[in-house]
Amino acid sequence: MAAQDARSDGADASLALKNEGNAALARGRYAEAISCYSRALEADPSSPVLYSNRAMAHIKAESYGLAIADAEASIRLDASYIKAYYRRGSANFALGKYKLALRDFRAVCKLRPNDRDARLKLKECERAAKQLAFAVAIESEDAAPLSASLDVATISVDAAYDGPHLPEDGAPTDEFITEMLERFRAQKLIHRKYVLQILLRTKELLEAEKSLVDLEIGDRDRITICGDVHGQFYDLLHIFEINGRPSSSNPYVFNGDLVDRGSFSFEVVLSLFALKVQHPGGVHINRGNHETKNMSKIYGFEGEVRHKYDATVLALFHECFQWLPLAACVEKKVFVTHGGLSSDDGVTLDDVRKVSRNREPPDAGLMCDLLWSDPQAQDGRSPSKRGVGLSFGPDVTRAFLERNGLDLVVRSHEVRDNGYEVEHGGSLITVFSAPNYCDAMGNKGAFIHLSAALEPKFTTYDAVPHPPLRPMAYASASPFGL
Repeated sequence: MAAQDARSDGADASLALKNEGNAALARGRYAEAISCYSRALEADPSSPVLYSNRAMAHIKAESYGLAIADAEASIRLDASYIKAYYRRGSANFALGKYKLALRDFRAVCKLRPNDRDARLKLKECERAAKQLAFAVAIESEDAAPLSASLDVATISVDAAYDGPHLPEDGAPTDEFITEMLERFRAQKLIHRKYVLQILLRTKELLEAEKSLVDLEIGDRDRITICGDVHGQFYDLLHIFEINGRPSSSNPYVFNGDLVDRGSFSFEVVLSLFALKVQHPGGVHINRGNHETKNMSKIYGFEGEVRHKYDATVLALFHECFQWLPLAACVEKKVFVTHGGLSSDDGVTLDDVRKVSRNREPPDAGLMCDLLWSDPQAQDGRSPSKRGVGLSFGPDVTRAFLERNGLDLVVRSHEVRDNGYEVEHGGSLITVFSAPNYCDAMGNKGAFIHLSAALEPKFTTYDAVPHPPLRPMAYASASPFGL
């Protein structure tokens, strides 16, 4: 009887925690939901529903590796539990692993052949897989880039165009950039010819940089480091209002993930590229994991550029993205990269400088790690919660700093409630510059000032209003949103 009562109490506790988790998930409190489901699983470790629900929370938190593991645990407990296949398929789709996602959506359709939603998701996944196969088939390492044959001089500007005009030499002036930013604020675009000119000039500048850019503060007051902006253009304008527009005397490092999620990604990235062309020494941009063809296809940038311009403009953006540096080093002491550190011991700054970056990121290796990795609290290395890259501990950070004579790692890649977090005993900082991320997270944004003393100073800020265009408005309808 006592054992039966204990089981009953455990079931009641598990159900209550499951309900709490469901409520937290509905409110967008993903970490809270994961905690509730985890505690529920302690009381009832044989529940496929709990594993599947936690997988959904991990998907929302972009922890795709953990989502896949939970979905597989659910399937092992109940091979007929349809939602687990949905969740595993969604996580694999979000990682661009379309063949694995197809397996799961076909399984769902087999288990529930009359499910219209499942058939639609299977069709979308098949389409994405075919597009990827076609892109791989037509790409050649020896093929000349589009920029090599594009003749912008043949493009005329219609007399009816009422926006700013680039000078004849294609170099943006203060007046042009001011008018462009205000035009973007009013949800208007600039002429396609000027977009192409800015992209071509940007590519030339980026090609001349190394994969690791060495930066000096010199006689300037400071350098500003921003984390993910993710298409939140009106928050970017707010940063400029707080901190001044980038210039040679007011330099910035933008640490990746300029695009996707937010639906003003074009405005964000073109503004920063124009500012870089105007002030090459005042704007430095690292590549993030979203400045890639696969991510931008899923999370909105591709759809946005095709909607606002065309495939030629999109192709030039991707040429620029492939030349973005992977890291910066400030005063030989502060290492700045989007994701994190390597899965291999012994990596030096020279190894980063030598990375051949003019490509889409591979699934493993130093380039992948720099774009995708995350810190963890415990020492050592662990498989990534994302399913790509790795998680690295304080000991890995300390060893990297000691090996390279560095004092600090600054990275981005993850939301932080206050916009930043000092981690690994002060040797690593995460900075995130997209407040109220995706209009849902309620977080602050932040940026870092580094003066000559290299003592980080933080500025935090709240989100500002933006036009009523939802995040991911241009994203493809995908299984990710399950």
